[in-house]
Amino acid sequence: MKRSAVPDPDPASFIQANLPISPVPAIPDILLHTAGPASGLWRLAGRRETDLPPYWAYPWAGGAVLARHLLDRPEVVAGRRVLDLGAGSGLVAIAAAKAGAAAVTAVDVDANAIAAIGLNAAINGVDITAIAADIIEASLPETDLLVVGDLFYDPALALKVMVFLRRCQASGIEVLIGDPERAHLPQRELRRIATHAVADFGAGTNGGAVQAGVFSLSAIAEDTTRREDPAATA
Repeated sequence: MKRSAVPDPDPASFIQANLPISPVPAIPDILLHTAGPASGLWRLAGRRETDLPPYWAYPWAGGAVLARHLLDRPEVVAGRRVLDLGAGSGLVAIAAAKAGAAAVTAVDVDANAIAAIGLNAAINGVDITAIAADIIEASLPETDLLVVGDLFYDPALALKVMVFLRRCQASGIEVLIGDPERAHLPQRELRRIATHAVADFGAGTNGGAVQAGVFSLSAIAEDTTRREDPAATA
């Protein structure tokens, strides 16, 4: 007799049952469902070739530094529409909502992340619109501020993200990036605004503290790059 396949667990139910709620290190204002050694994430992620790594299950340094910055400087988001790209757990989106943003949208390609964002928003008492989509090659979003936490860990993704961010900037959307200076962060095109020590789960740090930065796109970086590249003026 053929054995039936084990059904995939419901993401929201799994997260509630297996990822305990805890304050984000150095940001006690925000609580998140966070994975631990006994969470059994393999039951939710990695079952199919199309599944994505569960990045949403941990607060990464790029998101943590942006969240800290927005809570410390609420005037950055107050009364504005904010979109969190690659939102993961929703940490930055939650910080924006707490800091007084008029409307907050969180976008991620992982449906499990969307489930986590909904739960985390409810825990923190904020309203966030969570959307599962890949928008970096789509039409520009209707927003005032785009926040990007920790999307420069992969070279191909980093290139695509920067093209999208430049399109957003050219259309009048302000862009803020949070990153612990991972290998593919294009620092020559950025201007550092702030630095904070935050916990990180990337690059083998396993939750240890790192110095992470908040960056804005430099308005002159593109022109400078073209002047320094002979092929750009040939």
